[in-house]
Amino acid sequence: MNEHVKVLLRIIFAGLILACLNFFHVDNALLFLVPYLIAGYDVLFEAVEGIMKREIFDECFLMAIATIGALFLGEYSEASAVMILYQLGELFQDYASDKSRDSITELMNLRPDYANVEIDGILERISPEDVKTGTIITIKPGEKVPVDGVIIEGSSSIDTRALTGESLPRDVKVDDEILSGCINLSGVLKVKTTCEFSQSTASKILELVENASSRKSHSEKFITRFAKIYTPVVCVLALALVIIPSLINPANFHTWLYRALTFLVISCPCALVISIPLTFFAGIGGAGRSGILVKGSNFLEMLAKSSCFVFDKTGTLTQGVFEVVAVHPDIMKETELLHLAAHVERYSTHPAAEALRRAYPNEADDCEVEEVEEIAGYGVRAKVNGKIIHVGSSKLMEKINAKWHPCSRIKSGTIIHVAINGNYAGHVVISDVIKPNAKKAIDELRALDVKKIIMLTGDMNTTAEEVARNLGLEEFYAELLPSEKVAKVEELIASEKVSFVGDGINDAPVLARADVGLAMGALGSDAAIEAADVVLMDDDVLKVPKAVKISRKTMKIVRENIYFSVGVKILCLILGALGIANMWLAIFADVGVMILAVINAIRAMFIK
Repeated sequence: MNEHVKVLLRIIFAGLILACLNFFHVDNALLFLVPYLIAGYDVLFEAVEGIMKREIFDECFLMAIATIGALFLGEYSEASAVMILYQLGELFQDYASDKSRDSITELMNLRPDYANVEIDGILERISPEDVKTGTIITIKPGEKVPVDGVIIEGSSSIDTRALTGESLPRDVKVDDEILSGCINLSGVLKVKTTCEFSQSTASKILELVENASSRKSHSEKFITRFAKIYTPVVCVLALALVIIPSLINPANFHTWLYRALTFLVISCPCALVISIPLTFFAGIGGAGRSGILVKGSNFLEMLAKSSCFVFDKTGTLTQGVFEVVAVHPDIMKETELLHLAAHVERYSTHPAAEALRRAYPNEADDCEVEEVEEIAGYGVRAKVNGKIIHVGSSKLMEKINAKWHPCSRIKSGTIIHVAINGNYAGHVVISDVIKPNAKKAIDELRALDVKKIIMLTGDMNTTAEEVARNLGLEEFYAELLPSEKVAKVEELIASEKVSFVGDGINDAPVLARADVGLAMGALGSDAAIEAADVVLMDDDVLKVPKAVKISRKTMKIVRENIYFSVGVKILCLILGALGIANMWLAIFADVGVMILAVINAIRAMFIK
């Protein structure tokens, strides 16, 4: 039987017994102990356990002292009612917490149950943890992809909703990469695994989700510290409320003791202690359902406070899919220059290198390429048929003292310069395309009153200027090395709360240095998942303003719950001390505040 159902049955049973005792005007302390203990035996045990552990001041301790005191004063019905209503409030809070947690634990359904591996001609199910890199696995329709791999046979549609938040399925075919956690919808696929389960996308996301609750926000830490101070203080005040008036007039001891016990019931801080973490949990869950994975509530809080957003250009604001648009040789034919550049860039993963290889698909012919060295932020050096070839930026040309010149025929685009044995040989012009939603994302951030939006790029100034103009960005910095990007972000951090948005491939240092690092299109990217604080699981740049909206809505709800809970507590404490509020009103106020705060917290799961 579900634990919530068991508690609900206890509450109903205790409530019925209490109602019968009141209906028949029973005035027997032992009989009233029955509903009291049925409803609250676990509260009493937890209070005793807290005392044994020297963790005395919590809500169970307050509730136990208040209700035992009420029994001592002969307020049997009120003591039982307080315990029943307190348990009802706790039940509602637990249920709401579970519902909120479901939005995150849905991601736990990414975990595959098995992998189909052919052994002696028969498909057998084995644990995903036992699948080695390079194993051929079979994925039938309706099954989860157990481990990342490349399709070697078959075609199908796959559901990536759990990873990216996308509702539409993706079509995949031979040579396409397929990631663990996706669901195969139609055809049978044979996949060659490219990693072990512990390094697969699903495993990384599960680890991220499991660790998210350990990274607490400043608000949560404050509430925890506040509760540790607040609870002992109200206990001392309640004691003073009994002792001081009773010393003045001992005849009123009973009255002031009742007020003090009412004061303790009102002072229970559960509305604050529960609703604030629950709000962050709901916010993280709501983001997760949209394909935005937040590594902790501290990053959600910092994202809401960010006044400056810094974007990498290539792969973030632009498609990152370059095409060769011109070849301008100085000392050789166009095909020879393109041939040479493609050879040197044979093993590079940079988007520019891929463009060169696509433009010259026969690069792996009779040329002998040796001593390939990638120079971060500059380009690539290699020996081709005994000649030293440099391919890269103008800074690389300056570094080797090659007499380069800018492109005079095409004003926009990225220029890839080539030098042979230190002599300038010409350049290749490649061009990138701005993402369809990039301008809209920038406009939405402006509508959210973000103070600064800046673009950083290692690309040449003319290309960066063109992209910035099309996006309506007034501030950008071009021709930056990776270390210079970090330095620029550090400069901004001195005066702003900075969120950096990168493509997760080569921006790890900047992602790690910013107040909040957001990695876009990070599905399957080791560097992004490890370095970023917020992982956007596809390359839709509109998820950036959506993440900001979710974070700000979450923080707004946190503030609402703090002001509302503290305000009502203070008012009721004053009324209780003055004898205007009795224990019935106290528990209704306490449980009511908690229920309203929890309902408000759950709103963080949903955003238009």
